[in-house]
Amino acid sequence: MAQVIDGRAMARALSDETAARVAALVDRTGQPPALAVVLVGDDPASHVYVRRKISESRRVGITSIEHRLPVDCPQTELLALIDALNADAGVHGILIQLPLPAGIDAALVLDRIDPAKDVDGFHPVNVGRLSTGTGGLVPCTPLGIMKLLDSVIEDYRGLNAVVIGKSNIVGKPVAMLLLEREATVTVTHIETLNLPDIARKADIIVAAAGAPNLVRGYWVRPGAIVIDVGINRITRDDGSTQIVGDCATHELDHAKAVTPVPGGVGPMTIACLLSNTVLAAEKSEDA
Repeated sequence: MAQVIDGRAMARALSDETAARVAALVDRTGQPPALAVVLVGDDPASHVYVRRKISESRRVGITSIEHRLPVDCPQTELLALIDALNADAGVHGILIQLPLPAGIDAALVLDRIDPAKDVDGFHPVNVGRLSTGTGGLVPCTPLGIMKLLDSVIEDYRGLNAVVIGKSNIVGKPVAMLLLEREATVTVTHIETLNLPDIARKADIIVAAAGAPNLVRGYWVRPGAIVIDVGINRITRDDGSTQIVGDCATHELDHAKAVTPVPGGVGPMTIACLLSNTVLAAEKSEDA
């Protein structure tokens, strides 16, 4: 039976550590870290995510500053808000909730954030620092994935890791983090030829393709570790809906360890966002 890596429990432990760092920062500076969250438009899922992030921020003592802009907000207005947040010394982290409405250039908006306040780790400067191993803020989901893997792996050297998915948000950065640990990394995607054969050679599989139940039991060799990043809503035959990952988890009893969906990577993403916010505030002390 595969070990289930409990992302919720690990996220609670990380958030407790973050709360202690917040308290220490307040003792030193008299000021808690502050996270500015910007939501543009009325996407229901985005509203849910923002409420969760704000609630968790406040729970660990981070000041949460919320900016809600209408769906028809001009791009120039959004950029001006980011400029103001960049210039505000009392704001340590800036988060732009994605997706942005049509007509707004997301790349331009994300590039406008001060890299030192880019707690999502999406700015090209932070991406470059990650690729060269020179520090910077690491994207939250890949950072959370590595913490989950660290709970079951002591030494990555010589391990074969297969990443399924090539996004800038998960696939590419987690591949770079695995390389930093001296794993041998293969980056694949749903168009990769002979994908099951490649996956069967892996000691570590990170599934981030956004394809429900893509990774089947016969793709996974006995003793492999499987991190399921997918969050997919499917409709059952009776018309009800279900959240499933990119892996057919019920077929993975022969794996060494797996992450559940929900309750695996998702909670760690938010916990790492909070940790990044405190890290940005700590670094600002020396700026």
